[in-house]
Amino acid sequence: MPATRLTDFSKLCLHTITTKPWDIETAIAKYAAAKVSGITVWRQWLEDRDHNKVGNTIREAGLKTVSLCRGGFFPAKEQKNRQIAIDDNKRAIDEAAAIYAPHVVLVCGAVPGQALDESRKQILDGIAACLDHARAANVKLAIEPLHPMYAADRSAVNTLKQANDMCSRLDDPYVGVAVDVYHLWWDPGLKKEIIRCGKAGKLLAFHICDWRTPTVDMLNDRGLMGEGCINIRQIRGWVEQTGFNGFNEVEIFSNRWWAADQDMFISEIKRAYLQCS
Repeated sequence: MPATRLTDFSKLCLHTITTKPWDIETAIAKYAAAKVSGITVWRQWLEDRDHNKVGNTIREAGLKTVSLCRGGFFPAKEQKNRQIAIDDNKRAIDEAAAIYAPHVVLVCGAVPGQALDESRKQILDGIAACLDHARAANVKLAIEPLHPMYAADRSAVNTLKQANDMCSRLDDPYVGVAVDVYHLWWDPGLKKEIIRCGKAGKLLAFHICDWRTPTVDMLNDRGLMGEGCINIRQIRGWVEQTGFNGFNEVEIFSNRWWAADQDMFISEIKRAYLQCS
């Protein structure tokens, strides 16, 4: 059964990448003014900033820091580069702690020409190498499966089953998954795997947008909810059946929307959130 229709913005979160033209200070102020409840901060918005100050500014604005994006990119052909990735993920964990984010979303990575099985092994090893640091900071790691079109160079984790299997192998309370409808809507096993990770307490994040047809850019042409073919409300229903009570995070990569007036865009997000999510 699809979820019931949303009636307020108490679970609405925006990713800073969604309103890409705004810096972090503007995003915080504008989200708060628009009565958005949560913010997911992308790491580039923290560059040249005092991380603790950003975290406090978010809190003072009345927003909840939902997550930090993104860590990951563990695979590499040379060990030294794999260690560089591990070190960078530990920095991401520290950044998340500074802004009061409960988890880091992992775009796990892949290496063109390297066997996917080897990349997946390196991903597991990389996450395992970060777990002591994550526990010490009290920050969880959310494995985000990406659409198979990204398997060559962005992520060797392409289904929720693969992410759930990784969680089972790592068997650690500081590892979970992020479910993004853009990447997973096509999967015939999606409901089963959402229920699986929800029952295991591994469902950490839920991201929403839409898949436009035709899609003119596989990275930067995501749609506003209702502009495409994803049954977002049905998938949200599966997520909520597990007891998940977190945010619905709007994550839209769109050259078209980034070129628009961003205040108008937020108004459109709020409309679409209630009507189509």
